[in-house]
Amino acid sequence: MENSQGRAITVTPTGAALGADISGVDLKSDISDDVFNEILDAWHRYSVLRFRGQHLDDDSLAAFSRRFGELDMAPITRTGRPYNPDRPEIAVVSNIVVEGKAVGSLGNSELVWHQDMSYKDLPPKASLLYGIEVPERGGETMFYSLYAAYEALPKDLAERIEGLTCKHDATRNSAGQLRHGFDESYTNEDRPGAVHPLVVRHPSSGRKALYLGRRPNAWVVGLSNKASDELLDALWAHIEHNDFTWTQQWQPGDLVVWDNRCTLHRRNQLEPTLRRLMHRTQVRDEARPVAA
Repeated sequence: MENSQGRAITVTPTGAALGADISGVDLKSDISDDVFNEILDAWHRYSVLRFRGQHLDDDSLAAFSRRFGELDMAPITRTGRPYNPDRPEIAVVSNIVVEGKAVGSLGNSELVWHQDMSYKDLPPKASLLYGIEVPERGGETMFYSLYAAYEALPKDLAERIEGLTCKHDATRNSAGQLRHGFDESYTNEDRPGAVHPLVVRHPSSGRKALYLGRRPNAWVVGLSNKASDELLDALWAHIEHNDFTWTQQWQPGDLVVWDNRCTLHRRNQLEPTLRRLMHRTQVRDEARPVAA
C-alpha cells in the first residue's frame, strides 16, 4: 500500500514474540484510510509497532494518536494537575529536573512489568510513546506478549484462573508513588480500583490473553489474602520464567505504539545523569475488557 507521497510502506517483524517496524510513512503527513488500515492490521498482528525517524510536535502526535480512537487524559500526577494544562491528553515522561522541579513524571522509576491504567473501568487500548531526548545507553523499553503467556500456562494454572477476576490498585502509579487524593493503605476489599477478568479475549484478534495489570496491591476477588497472593505469585512467576519479549532500543524520533490489552511493558535501568524526555498519549477503549 502506498502512502500520501506515493511510496509503499513496509512492515518488518522483529522476529521476537511481538513487535514490528513500519517504514515508509511520515506521521506528520496526511495518511490515507487504506494506509492506516494496513498499519492497524499490523498492530493487531504484532501488538507493538515502531516508527523510526519521525519529527513530531504535540499537535501531530495527538493527531496520529486519534486515528486509533478517542484520546484519554494523561494519568493523574502527584500534584493532581497535568504538566501542560493546554494539552492534558499528553503525558510527559522524563527524569529531567530544572531548578529543582521535575519536568515530567516517572523519572528513573517504572522498572516493573505493568499494563497502563488497568485501575480504570475503561483502560486505554493503545499507548503511544515518542522519544525526544533519549540516553545513549540504558532506558530501553521492554514489551511482553500476554497472548504467548496465556498460551504457555500450565493446564492446572489455566484451569485455576478460569472465570476469576482481579482488582487493580488505583492508589499508586507504576512507579509505586501514591497518587493525589488517596490514603496510604487500604484493605483489599476497600482499596479503590477496577475489577477485570484475569483472562480476556481481544476484541479485534479474538485471541485470549492474560490481563494482569501490575502485581503490587492486586487482589483476586473473592479469595482470601493468602490464597490471592499465592495465585498471583504463581502467575507472575510464570511471566518471569518465560521470555516472550521484545526490547525497544530508543533513538531520537522513535514512536512506539503498543496494544495495552495484550502486552506488558517496563523500562530497563537508566543512569540518573542521562537525560530522557518522552511524550505519551493513550487511546481510550470502546468497551471494558471482556472475559474469554
